[in-house]
Amino acid sequence: MILAFESSCDETALAIFDPGSGIAGEWIHSQIELHSEHGGVVPDIATREHLRNFGPLLERARASGHWEKITRIAVTRGPGLAACLALGAAAAKAAACALRLPVVGVNHLRAHAWSPFIPVHSECRQGFDERLSGLLPHLGLLASGGNTLLFSISADRGIRQISSTRDDAAGEALDKGAKLLGLGYPGGPAIERLALGARADAFDFPRGIGGRGDLDFSFSGLKTSLRYRVQAMTEDSVRARLGDLCASYQAAVIGSLAYKAAAAAEQGGYRSIGLSGGVANNRGLRSAIEAVARRRGARFLPAEPRHTGDNAAMVGFAAWIDAADAERFAGSALRADPGAYL
Repeated sequence: MILAFESSCDETALAIFDPGSGIAGEWIHSQIELHSEHGGVVPDIATREHLRNFGPLLERARASGHWEKITRIAVTRGPGLAACLALGAAAAKAAACALRLPVVGVNHLRAHAWSPFIPVHSECRQGFDERLSGLLPHLGLLASGGNTLLFSISADRGIRQISSTRDDAAGEALDKGAKLLGLGYPGGPAIERLALGARADAFDFPRGIGGRGDLDFSFSGLKTSLRYRVQAMTEDSVRARLGDLCASYQAAVIGSLAYKAAAAAEQGGYRSIGLSGGVANNRGLRSAIEAVARRRGARFLPAEPRHTGDNAAMVGFAAWIDAADAERFAGSALRADPGAYL
């Protein structure tokens, strides 16, 4: 079994993953309420909370009945907030030293990339390798508050980044848009809630499409457009049309993500198309990417809602399924790397 640690941003998380039976347990402490008071994640507060909560979470994991079966430890090594990553790495190394077990570092983005395959493993643990081979090559869209990118997983399980964002991530664009509209943090769920039943065509916001062969994302122009739109309206008008503003803004974000995913899907014979990252919980985005998969005759693989945000279960799963990469960062080679890429 693998004991996994996650602390890349504002979620303190542990999980125990068993390759033979799946996720044996997972424990998480969310800091959303603390950071909502400041309109976004405050690194110093996030680091303090990780320090405060890893101990109690470890006690809960020890009481789970699986502690004696752990044979390896895995921890997110990056990308993320430097101090938060360093604290998680220190906690994992300390546990490895105490238990006399090996410890490996997992790339946070690769963990997100593999997260849609956790339900597949749960469905058919005995025949997982055969089922996995039938789903590769795979096209994935990772959309979160800190990252937005398209990637592929080849038949030999190699991961290749296809494109990324040139400026803001999709989740960041939603959060900043919500802040401009006075909706607080986190903004994505608030925008989705207010957009329900409103007109997505009420306002014409840019979608950063670019040329046909350009698969990179861009959301800075969208955010600027919303700011100018709101500045041109009275406060009463903004309040009266808040639902339409949210629906139109959200539609622009989803439209850009779906358009680029569809363009990438045309370039390869993908057997499955996945969606991961915190923004993957948006129902409109899930429907849009599912439609892309359906048009291409591919299986749609969304990460489970509990594994879309930062979580340790995907870290443990990635340490197993992506072991060759994780083992490159073992022992003394394991260092927190806030600038790590896919």
